[in-house]
Amino acid sequence: MKKRVSPMASLFFISALAAASSQSPFEDNFSIMWSENHFKTSEDGNTWFLSLDKETGCGFQTKQRYRFGWFSMKLKLVGGDSAGVVTAYYMCSENGAGPERDELDFEFLGNRTGQPYLIQTNVYKNGVGGREMRHMLWFDPTEEFHSYSILFFVDRVPIRVFKNNGEKNDFFPNEKPMYLFSSIWNADDWATRGGLEKTDWKKAPFVSSYKDFSVDGCQWEDPYPACVSTTTKKWWDQYQAWHLTDSQKMDFAWVQRNLVIYDYCKDTDRYPKLPAECSLSPWG
Repeated sequence: MKKRVSPMASLFFISALAAASSQSPFEDNFSIMWSENHFKTSEDGNTWFLSLDKETGCGFQTKQRYRFGWFSMKLKLVGGDSAGVVTAYYMCSENGAGPERDELDFEFLGNRTGQPYLIQTNVYKNGVGGREMRHMLWFDPTEEFHSYSILFFVDRVPIRVFKNNGEKNDFFPNEKPMYLFSSIWNADDWATRGGLEKTDWKKAPFVSSYKDFSVDGCQWEDPYPACVSTTTKKWWDQYQAWHLTDSQKMDFAWVQRNLVIYDYCKDTDRYPKLPAECSLSPWG
C-alpha cells in the first residue's frame, strides 16, 4: 500500500506506499522522553521495549520533525490483563499537550484477560480534538508484531479515512511539522470500560514492544523544507497517492461494517450539528 500525503489538499492521507522507506536503529531516529530505566532493547538492538509499573511509564520521540509522509512501526502490545494501560503511538507538533497543538493519535486501550483490545484514533487541530473513532481489531495484537501506520492503517489495511477539503479549515492538521511519539502509561481513570476497570499493579511491569520503524516523508528543515513545495517529483504529490485504491476501498468497507464501535460523526447526542469534516465522503 502506498501512503499519500499532499502538503496542499491532503496532508496525512490515504494510499499505497510504493517507494522504499528508510529503516535504522533506535538511536538514529529517537530519543527517550522520560524514564530511561524503563526502556530496553534486544541484544541486536532491533527490538525496543517500553515498560510501565506503578511508579512510571516511558516514552520516546523522533529526533526529527516531518511535515507529511508515511510513518510505520511494528508493535506488539501488552499481553494478559492490561486493563487501564494505554500504549500511545502518535504524531504531534509539540513535545507536550500544548493548547495549540496538532496531533494524530493511535491509542491502544488495554482490557481484562480474554477481552479484546480496542484501538482509538483521534485528530487534533490547533488544540481541538474530539474526533474519536474506536475499532476492534481482527487479530490479537499481543501475540505477534503488527504494522501501524499514520495515518490510520493497520497491516496495510485502512481503518479510517480523514479527508481534507482542499480549503482553509479548522479540522485538517496540515500546517505544522510534527514529531512521532510512542509511550506507555496508566489511564485507568478512563481507558477500560470508562474507568470502571482499574490497573492491576500485581501484573506489572506491563511491556509494549516495537521494531521496524520506517518513514518516507518530508523532513522539516528551518526555515522551510524544499519538499513542501508542490511538484510532480515526489510520490506524495501524485494524484494516485491521495485516494484509496479499489482493493483498499474493499478493505475499508469491510472494516466499517464489522469493526467500528464508535464514530464521532454518528454521535448526534454529542454533536447535534455534526462537524464540517463529517460531510466529506471517504470514497472519493
